Amino acid sequence: MIQRPKYLAWLIQNKGTSLIKVISGVRRSGKSTLFELYKVYLFELGIQPDQIIHLNFEQLKYYHLRHFLTLHDYILKKTQGNQHYYLFFDEIQRVDQFEEVVNSLNLEPNLDLYITGSNAYFMSGELATLLAGRYIELNVLPLSFSEFAGIYSDRSLPDIYDQYKLTAFPYLADKSEEERFDYMNSTYNDIAIKDIIRRYGITETDLLERVLRFIVGAIGSEISINNIVNKLKSDGSVTSNKTIEKYVDAFLSGLIIYKAPRYDIRGKKLLQRLEKYYVVDLGFRYLLLPDAVADDGHLLENMIYLELRRRYRHVYVGKNDRLEVDFVCFDDRAHPTYYQVALHTMDETVLKRELRSLQTINDQHPKYLITLDWINKEANYDGIKKINALNWLLNDEET
Repeated sequence: MIQRPKYLAWLIQNKGTSLIKVISGVRRSGKSTLFELYKVYLFELGIQPDQIIHLNFEQLKYYHLRHFLTLHDYILKKTQGNQHYYLFFDEIQRVDQFEEVVNSLNLEPNLDLYITGSNAYFMSGELATLLAGRYIELNVLPLSFSEFAGIYSDRSLPDIYDQYKLTAFPYLADKSEEERFDYMNSTYNDIAIKDIIRRYGITETDLLERVLRFIVGAIGSEISINNIVNKLKSDGSVTSNKTIEKYVDAFLSGLIIYKAPRYDIRGKKLLQRLEKYYVVDLGFRYLLLPDAVADDGHLLENMIYLELRRRYRHVYVGKNDRLEVDFVCFDDRAHPTYYQVALHTMDETVLKRELRSLQTINDQHPKYLITLDWINKEANYDGIKKINALNWLLNDEET
């Protein structure tokens, strides 16, 4: 199994708390494998196998437990006595009225509860109501560059990067191009058909996919609902803003894309329009836009965005008057760190342009310029630190 040290550390840190541990993330990002890694840790602590109950409700052998009362009685019978038990429920949304059984079991002092679910059925906004706020959530992304590089320790960083650009899904780390395509296609169909289309009752499946194609083709660009509607109209599809907003929300709920709102640095407030969107795995871009010419700068920006989501609580696109800062990130103490991303800055004109947006920020918080440059890769421009993207991705500590 590929190690996921940061996610495992989160589970260990929250072990035994009275809150329900919710593990979210796009399908096949490694949520179930994370449970297996955590179980290995528990066994090393001396926890006995009969103290762990792991049920995946997509397996037909647990079909009889999909009624909440049946599941509740089953668990109580299996957890009698003074021992402490660890409950792992995969795809819990398959259980009718799952919130009833989860909330009830969480009141039992000897039970430690961990759940996953398909995100279109399992949105955080709904969970807050269903679980009465008695939960904490870990969002699992596909492999980080650091985790991915651990598989290819015999290769150079540029070679690993070229492979990483294709996909970061754990299963595909060492697979062929044909296997990658089949797996990405299957994963996309699981998300689009099993989760999104069924959940939202969508009938215009072609229009739904065209919306996603537009978004993944515009990585790193400001997008509004009007942009998408106007593009579709120019291609001959007449639709409403309300419909497109519903489709975008569906993809956000399925965690196939993420939205980065804009943040006014000077006014210290969020702006309500022209967000940017990033795809959870670049493999979806190659699947949906196989003939598109890759914009390596925006692909790098997408990678940096996902890594920042792993390291910070909040990640925004920064606006400073007329200039844009690629990312403004806030830590747990609400302190900002600023990042500008550029493919290369060896050209003096490009370097000046990329530095300017950071130079106009009048505070003393950290500012970084992330590039793929190997020459002069750690320069310092009056407090703005230049860092090599691959070294930064490999060193997955917060910077």
